[in-house]
Amino acid sequence: MFFHQHPYPPYLTKDTEKIIVGTLPPPRFSTGDLHERDVNFCYGSYHNSLWLFLDKIFNLNLRFDNSEAAILERQQFLNQRKIGVCDIVESCYREKIDASDLGMNQIKLRNLMGYIKAYPNIHTILFTGGNSKNGPEYFLRKQLKEQGISLTKIEDEIPRIHQFNINSEGQPNRLITTVSLTSPSGSANRAIGSMPLYKQLKQRDAKFSTFDFRVMQYREFF
Repeated sequence: MFFHQHPYPPYLTKDTEKIIVGTLPPPRFSTGDLHERDVNFCYGSYHNSLWLFLDKIFNLNLRFDNSEAAILERQQFLNQRKIGVCDIVESCYREKIDASDLGMNQIKLRNLMGYIKAYPNIHTILFTGGNSKNGPEYFLRKQLKEQGISLTKIEDEIPRIHQFNINSEGQPNRLITTVSLTSPSGSANRAIGSMPLYKQLKQRDAKFSTFDFRVMQYREFF
């Protein structure tokens, strides 16, 4: 069994208002065996297109390599936009060494609710995926249920939107919005291809791609 430990602590500051929440980066980020175009930072896999989408949306001209400069570029962007990253899985075991959420066993979760309470400016959670088993929204729902907190559906179309209230000692009641974005991984392309909205947009413009679809979706929430 491969022990898959998350290589990065949550990236949060006192100003953080939105947090990106996933599960775990590919195992090579834990073993240090990075590819040439990987960045040693949150969502640094070149095969996970999150930073490619953000690069396109904000015209960042980011580096995609193993350099410290590439890390700093991403940190500066997150700080300027008051965005943090707090993946919900701390560690797991895997029989097969891959990045599959379904392949995770003996999962240890981070206390996401604890982080949200500790950083009082957070108002939005951006899930990099939906409510499928072992996905980030799936785990947060479990943590909310354990604390007796209900999740209210706001929008049932993809990206699905929910809200919940939390009470922190010494703080006013706070409303948190969750947005389940379409996964930035390549494995989501088939699911996008079957979406009615994507088909409609593709019919209008034959050059419209699954990449363009997610750029359009992510632009609204970032």
